[in-house]
Amino acid sequence: MRPHLALIEDEPDFALMCRSYLERAGFTVTWAMDARAGKSVLHESRVDLAILDLGLPDGSGLELLRALRSTSRLPVIVVSGRGAETDRVAGLEIGADDYLVKPFSQRELVARIHAVLRRSRPPDEPTVIQAGSLLMDTAARQASVEGAVLTLRPKEFALLEMLAAAPGRVFSAEQLLERIWGSSWQQSATVVEHVYRLRGKLAGLPAPAPRITTVRGFGYRLDP
Repeated sequence: MRPHLALIEDEPDFALMCRSYLERAGFTVTWAMDARAGKSVLHESRVDLAILDLGLPDGSGLELLRALRSTSRLPVIVVSGRGAETDRVAGLEIGADDYLVKPFSQRELVARIHAVLRRSRPPDEPTVIQAGSLLMDTAARQASVEGAVLTLRPKEFALLEMLAAAPGRVFSAEQLLERIWGSSWQQSATVVEHVYRLRGKLAGLPAPAPRITTVRGFGYRLDP
């Protein structure tokens, strides 16, 4: 699946330029314009890395980083116009994984993101997800139920993988669109269609399979 980035940045022109470039580079990007919105994104979304500006209108980015580090090891790249050594050292000591001084090239930002994600990835990261009788080999891109292999399109696999990684958790259509399709602007009918096809494929297996449950008004969950 596309890595999900939280971009916490209050300069609209800079943020829109970054988001556009990063999405073309293969990332999903959720933009938050201040510390409060940033906290909400980090709390409610499954984020792989945060890009954090220090000068936010409702608080210091360093304070947000300090609060995040008290509960999480989420990779964070600080971006700031503050290039003094004391600022860079403060950000790194609090827990930033990297520090970029504005202005910088978008290519460098992408390279730094890839480097931080590589460093933060556990060496023994499992490639198999199990949810009840469902087994998903994320490296081989194969899903099966008690030996019966599911024939899935790429988006169907990504959707089932996201649900299977957190069985019992409800995901809204907007969350699924943003994480799998890279944009929540698409029609929710896209999710409905893919869920319908997945249900048919799960129901057509010879062995009992997990089911995708619709939680009206909220979204979808996988019940093993």
